[in-house]
Amino acid sequence: MLARPCARSSGAGVADLQPMALNDLGAERRARLAAARLYLVCGPRSAAPPDPAELPELLRGALAGGVDIVQLREKYLGDDELVALAQAVCALCKRIGGLSIVNDRPLVAREAGADGVHVGQEDMPVADVRDLVGDDMLIGLSTHTPAQIDAVDPTVVDYIGVGPIHATPTKPGREAVGLELIRHAAAHATVPFFAIGGLDAGNLPAALDAGATRVCVLRAIGDAADPELAARELRRELDARPLEH
Repeated sequence: MLARPCARSSGAGVADLQPMALNDLGAERRARLAAARLYLVCGPRSAAPPDPAELPELLRGALAGGVDIVQLREKYLGDDELVALAQAVCALCKRIGGLSIVNDRPLVAREAGADGVHVGQEDMPVADVRDLVGDDMLIGLSTHTPAQIDAVDPTVVDYIGVGPIHATPTKPGREAVGLELIRHAAAHATVPFFAIGGLDAGNLPAALDAGATRVCVLRAIGDAADPELAARELRRELDARPLEH
């Protein structure tokens, strides 16, 4: 059973150093987020249990190829099982140099030592997520409409996902939003945004032309025969454009 985080101590002594340490960690994470361009979501696309043995090879190749952020998306494991898997992913990311994010479950993210948590519009409200994870962790939020982008509070949310740009089997039943939502985000987003949804080396240039400077992918790297090469190809396209926002 996962415990809720304790309130910060207000007493004197070592406890007084905690807010400074947390602020430093949060600032470091946000600086790395600001420089990030390529985000990988990894996890199963069926109800079958994940094979943890496959993740290290995928992540090593992806991070070596230029992935900056790794999100673990796993909807079928219990909290304790997911904590164990997330701890392994977070440790690998920390060792190699990527930010680690856990999808949907803020307490799991905190318990596992992740750099952040990502939630959707139908999940726990972001203000409640912030209360659970504290100030030092990153919070990402999925957005699918101009109104959702405009409603983002930059004092709570650190980055947004914008999409799905193209139809994708990882989000069955959700209509593609097309390139116009990228244009809106480029003009109006108050936090860094990652275009997401069916993006690959073939259609990435159109997304970049529409105003994306950061992208999030799953199959383009996760399903590739050579994840490192796939990541390098995407990163080459991204690095050829200026990083904005």
